[in-house]
Amino acid sequence: MKRLLDCTASDFFSMNATELKQAIKASEGRTILSEVIAPAPPHYPSVTNLELAGAFGADILLLNLFDVFDPFVAGDVLSGKDLIYQLKKLTGRPIGLNLEPVDKNAKAFETLYELPEGRTASDASLEKVKELGFDIVCLTGNPKTGVSNSQIRDAIQRSKKILGDDVLIIAGKMHSAGVEGEDGSQIVTEDAILQFVEAGADVILLPAPGTVPGITVEETRRNVNIAKKNGALTMLTIGTSQEGADESTIKQIALNSKMAGADIHHIGDAGYTGIAIPENITAYSIAIRGKRHTYVRMATSALR
Repeated sequence: MKRLLDCTASDFFSMNATELKQAIKASEGRTILSEVIAPAPPHYPSVTNLELAGAFGADILLLNLFDVFDPFVAGDVLSGKDLIYQLKKLTGRPIGLNLEPVDKNAKAFETLYELPEGRTASDASLEKVKELGFDIVCLTGNPKTGVSNSQIRDAIQRSKKILGDDVLIIAGKMHSAGVEGEDGSQIVTEDAILQFVEAGADVILLPAPGTVPGITVEETRRNVNIAKKNGALTMLTIGTSQEGADESTIKQIALNSKMAGADIHHIGDAGYTGIAIPENITAYSIAIRGKRHTYVRMATSALR
């Protein structure tokens, strides 16, 4: 098995979830995942935002606000049942999506959105994930969606039954998602981490140090160690619009996340509308793995 650092498009096309997880693990904290809002207009109309994020150094691409029953990514080619296959051909990257395990009984501290079923973690949505050919499903919550840890646990169990070993399961919260009592240091507790791993999550999602009030390097490192001791990898996230901060802030978050033990480094979609500031993807990548691996990822053809 290759480490993900050395993988090209042909490797990604042939991987199952177990192999992708091992490739990430073997890269020792040097994997970049960039989140992109599917319906957001492209930053430059001649390419999709996924292609742009990949060109600036992302190893993995994650679609947000994607409706599995109306598959669409803003750009010049992109809708229909073979959409994900076409995106893989264009980018040469593994592609995932967010689905949201909404808790109708959660105590909200702000007005919540109503989501279409195709963005939620229903069984029907999970079946479509497999049909569309995604490599990864990320069970998490956007702001004001009412996603709770208890519903994430339930969604992991159902995802494992439906998706098996075909799709990597990432699970956790970047922020409160509007739920009372699941903010700050209580976003993802030790108990929640253990429940997520037991339910079948491959990767535990946690806020990166410095992105949420009270989330420190020391606390994050403790939570990362809990996940890893129980067989899961970790993804530390920028889900609070700091993907639009200056490069020095990005580099600080990157190094803090590496010190905390991140296997995957996530950068969010709100630098510009729908995508991180592209230069910040590159700055993050160089901070955790240098120009060598960054430039190779940027330059490697999707035909390899």
